[in-house]
Amino acid sequence: MKKTILAFFLLFSAVQISFGQEATKQEIIELSKTKWQWMADKDADKLAELFDNKSVFVHMGGAWGKEQEVNIIRSGGIWYKKADIHEVSVEIIDNTAILLNRITLIAEVGGNEVSNPFEVTEVYIKKADGWKLGSLSFTKLMGPGDR
Repeated sequence: MKKTILAFFLLFSAVQISFGQEATKQEIIELSKTKWQWMADKDADKLAELFDNKSVFVHMGGAWGKEQEVNIIRSGGIWYKKADIHEVSVEIIDNTAILLNRITLIAEVGGNEVSNPFEVTEVYIKKADGWKLGSLSFTKLMGPGDR
Protein backbone atom coordinates (compact mmCIF):
# COMPACT_ATOMS: atom_id res chain seq x y z
CA MET A 1 0.00 0.00 0.00
CA LYS A 2 2.82 2.42 0.91
CA LYS A 3 4.54 1.69 -2.42
CA THR A 4 1.32 2.42 -4.31
CA ILE A 5 0.81 5.73 -2.51
CA LEU A 6 4.46 6.68 -3.08
CA ALA A 7 4.23 5.77 -6.77
CA PHE A 8 1.04 7.81 -7.14
CA PHE A 9 2.64 10.79 -5.40
CA LEU A 10 5.73 10.62 -7.65
CA LEU A 11 3.59 10.34 -10.77
CA PHE A 12 1.40 13.25 -9.66
CA SER A 13 4.51 15.38 -8.93
CA ALA A 14 6.02 14.57 -12.34
CA VAL A 15 2.78 15.56 -14.11
CA GLN A 16 2.64 18.86 -12.19
CA ILE A 17 6.26 19.66 -13.08
CA SER A 18 5.59 18.83 -16.73
CA PHE A 19 2.52 21.09 -16.87
CA GLY A 20 4.46 23.83 -15.06
CA GLN A 21 7.28 23.70 -17.58
CA GLU A 22 4.85 23.77 -20.51
CA ALA A 23 3.16 26.84 -19.05
CA THR A 24 6.56 28.51 -18.59
CA LYS A 25 7.55 27.65 -22.17
CA GLN A 26 4.32 29.20 -23.46
CA GLU A 27 4.92 32.29 -21.32
CA ILE A 28 8.40 32.70 -22.87
CA ILE A 29 7.03 32.22 -26.41
CA GLU A 30 4.44 34.94 -25.79
CA LEU A 31 7.07 37.23 -24.25
CA SER A 32 9.26 36.76 -27.33
CA LYS A 33 6.36 37.58 -29.66
CA THR A 34 5.64 40.70 -27.62
CA LYS A 35 9.32 41.67 -27.83
CA TRP A 36 9.24 41.39 -31.66
CA GLN A 37 6.18 43.66 -31.69
CA TRP A 38 7.87 46.21 -29.44
CA MET A 39 10.87 46.11 -31.80
CA ALA A 40 8.60 46.68 -34.82
CA ASP A 41 6.91 49.56 -32.94
CA LYS A 42 10.34 50.98 -31.93
CA ASP A 43 9.09 50.95 -28.32
CA ALA A 44 12.54 51.42 -26.80
CA ASP A 45 11.17 52.14 -23.31
CA LYS A 46 9.40 48.77 -23.02
CA LEU A 47 12.43 47.01 -24.47
CA ALA A 48 14.71 48.76 -21.96
CA GLU A 49 12.57 47.31 -19.17
CA LEU A 50 12.75 43.82 -20.69
CA PHE A 51 16.51 43.84 -21.34
CA ASP A 52 18.69 42.95 -18.37
CA ASN A 53 21.30 45.59 -17.54
CA LYS A 54 24.05 43.07 -18.41
CA SER A 55 22.35 41.85 -21.62
CA VAL A 56 24.31 41.29 -24.83
CA PHE A 57 23.20 41.51 -28.45
CA VAL A 58 24.96 39.79 -31.35
CA HIS A 59 24.22 40.98 -34.88
CA MET A 60 25.80 40.44 -38.30
CA GLY A 61 27.65 43.74 -37.81
CA GLY A 62 28.90 43.29 -34.26
CA ALA A 63 28.05 42.78 -30.62
CA TRP A 64 27.11 45.27 -27.93
CA GLY A 65 25.20 45.81 -24.71
CA LYS A 66 21.79 47.03 -23.61
CA GLU A 67 22.40 50.77 -23.85
CA GLN A 68 23.64 50.63 -27.44
CA GLU A 69 20.82 48.27 -28.52
CA VAL A 70 18.15 50.51 -27.00
CA ASN A 71 19.73 53.61 -28.57
CA ILE A 72 19.91 51.95 -32.00
CA ILE A 73 16.22 51.03 -31.81
CA ARG A 74 15.22 54.44 -30.45
CA SER A 75 17.14 56.28 -33.22
CA GLY A 76 15.90 54.01 -36.00
CA GLY A 77 19.44 52.85 -36.84
CA ILE A 78 17.90 49.39 -37.04
CA TRP A 79 14.15 49.14 -37.44
CA TYR A 80 12.95 45.59 -36.93
CA LYS A 81 9.87 45.99 -39.13
CA LYS A 82 8.57 42.42 -39.10
CA ALA A 83 9.71 39.04 -37.87
CA ASP A 84 7.94 36.18 -39.64
CA ILE A 85 8.35 33.31 -37.19
CA HIS A 86 8.56 29.90 -38.86
CA GLU A 87 9.64 27.70 -35.94
CA VAL A 88 10.06 28.20 -32.22
CA SER A 89 11.35 26.02 -29.42
CA VAL A 90 12.08 26.64 -25.74
CA GLU A 91 14.23 24.81 -23.22
CA ILE A 92 14.10 25.61 -19.50
CA ILE A 93 17.21 25.12 -17.35
CA ASP A 94 16.63 26.15 -13.74
CA ASN A 95 15.86 29.91 -13.88
CA THR A 96 16.98 30.27 -17.51
CA ALA A 97 14.90 29.89 -20.67
CA ILE A 98 16.55 29.45 -24.07
CA LEU A 99 14.29 30.22 -27.00
CA LEU A 100 15.20 29.47 -30.61
CA ASN A 101 13.30 31.24 -33.39
CA ARG A 102 13.72 30.47 -37.08
CA ILE A 103 12.56 33.71 -38.69
CA THR A 104 12.59 35.82 -41.77
CA LEU A 105 13.36 39.34 -40.59
CA ILE A 106 12.38 42.38 -42.57
CA ALA A 107 14.34 45.33 -41.24
CA GLU A 108 15.49 48.75 -42.21
CA VAL A 109 19.21 49.23 -41.63
CA GLY A 110 20.77 52.59 -42.43
CA GLY A 111 17.74 53.55 -44.52
CA ASN A 112 17.81 50.34 -46.62
CA GLU A 113 15.16 47.64 -46.29
CA VAL A 114 16.61 44.14 -46.03
CA SER A 115 15.16 40.68 -45.57
CA ASN A 116 17.22 37.89 -44.03
CA PRO A 117 16.59 34.38 -42.75
CA PHE A 118 17.89 33.97 -39.19
CA GLU A 119 18.08 31.48 -36.38
CA VAL A 120 17.65 33.77 -33.36
CA THR A 121 18.73 32.69 -29.90
CA GLU A 122 17.04 34.46 -27.01
CA VAL A 123 18.13 33.80 -23.43
CA TYR A 124 15.77 34.84 -20.65
CA ILE A 125 16.59 34.82 -16.92
CA LYS A 126 13.91 34.65 -14.23
CA LYS A 127 14.45 37.51 -11.79
CA ALA A 128 12.43 38.65 -8.79
CA ASP A 129 10.56 41.15 -11.01
CA GLY A 130 9.94 38.72 -13.88
CA TRP A 131 11.72 37.44 -16.97
CA LYS A 132 14.58 39.55 -18.35
CA LEU A 133 16.28 39.14 -21.71
CA GLY A 134 19.95 38.33 -21.15
CA SER A 135 21.03 37.70 -24.73
CA LEU A 136 19.73 38.07 -28.26
CA SER A 137 21.86 36.59 -31.06
CA PHE A 138 21.18 36.51 -34.78
CA THR A 139 22.72 33.74 -36.91
CA LYS A 140 22.13 34.22 -40.62
CA LEU A 141 20.93 31.07 -42.34
CA MET A 142 22.28 30.11 -45.71
CA GLY A 143 19.84 29.12 -48.43
CA PRO A 144 20.46 27.04 -51.55
CA GLY A 145 23.02 28.81 -53.68
CA ASP A 146 24.16 31.17 -50.89
CA ARG A 147 27.83 31.18 -49.96
